[in-house]
Amino acid sequence: MDEKIINVTSPLLPPLEEYVPYLKDIWERKWITNNGHYHRQLEEKLCEYLAVPHISLFSNGTLALITALQALGISGEVITTPYSFVATTHSLWWNGITPVFVDIDPATLNLDPAKIEAAITDRTTAIMPVHVYGTPCDVEAIDEIAKRRGLKVVYDAAHAFAVKKGGVSVLRYGDLSVLSFHATKTYSTVEGGAIVCHTPEMKARIDSLKNFGLENDHMVSMYGSNAKMNELQAAFGLLSLRYIDRAIEDRRRVDARYRAELSGIPGLTLLDEPKDTTRNYSYFPIFIHEAAYGMSRDAAFQKLKDHGINARRYFYPLISDFPIYSGLPSASSAAMPVAARAAAEVICIPIYPNLAEEDIARVVGALRP
Repeated sequence: MDEKIINVTSPLLPPLEEYVPYLKDIWERKWITNNGHYHRQLEEKLCEYLAVPHISLFSNGTLALITALQALGISGEVITTPYSFVATTHSLWWNGITPVFVDIDPATLNLDPAKIEAAITDRTTAIMPVHVYGTPCDVEAIDEIAKRRGLKVVYDAAHAFAVKKGGVSVLRYGDLSVLSFHATKTYSTVEGGAIVCHTPEMKARIDSLKNFGLENDHMVSMYGSNAKMNELQAAFGLLSLRYIDRAIEDRRRVDARYRAELSGIPGLTLLDEPKDTTRNYSYFPIFIHEAAYGMSRDAAFQKLKDHGINARRYFYPLISDFPIYSGLPSASSAAMPVAARAAAEVICIPIYPNLAEEDIARVVGALRP
């Protein structure tokens, strides 16, 4: 095939010449990790940009999820979604917590608040929802249930960088929110993540947990890990932050073009744009309904691949269908019909800032029956 491969995502890569001064400065400072100069700068800049009170940087989002649960002392059972990347549930397992899966809302594909109450037992200590594809959860309903039932809420906000609902950052809801800065995300530090919290005391606890549980240079007071972001990642993040507004606008352009071109194709549906929401356009999922579309989701996925388009069936299979979790009492697909249907129909097609117009046309052309 002579045509270039179109990947499902492409990281925001700032100009190399702008990164070099950071590298030189890091070299001259001889401080390359452990709460260095750029690490501190990035935490400050992200708090300002995201309009949140406190943020703690991590080497990746999975360790941030694991640490968030530790910081709140979560145990027993946690109600969560089967429709996410497996890191969401892995973070529970690493803390010895039992995931309890409930179905998702058909309009947003987020955890359905109406299903939460029936899943609460005397062992339930928290709820872990996911802002899927950057669409905000029903944060008001979830937080109301949590407060009334005495539960903690940890939001997996891996897709929700800079997302606002009603003009307020979704990262301000719940007890903690966890971001991912992986290269596939709207905002990236190559690898990386962060926990957003509300008090300086909680930030100090999180900062200790990600640094071996050190209280000071001669006292360990908690069972911590090594999850610190290094200076190279932090510098990359500072530079990327200069370009993030442009990147989100470019993603919005691709999203609008897809919506204009793909709406109305029989058997292919899109998620509605969330109301009263400032989006980051992190993913573009489509849903293939075989009878009306004329081919199965997997056939459409293969057709894209044959055209040099690397899409993803994201999220398929459900986390609850993986052998390591399928034996859980809550893992039955029959009890989660909305999630099962979404997983069977979804394809996330390419969306990233420098996706060219001709490549958008190739993707659209490959999807037309």
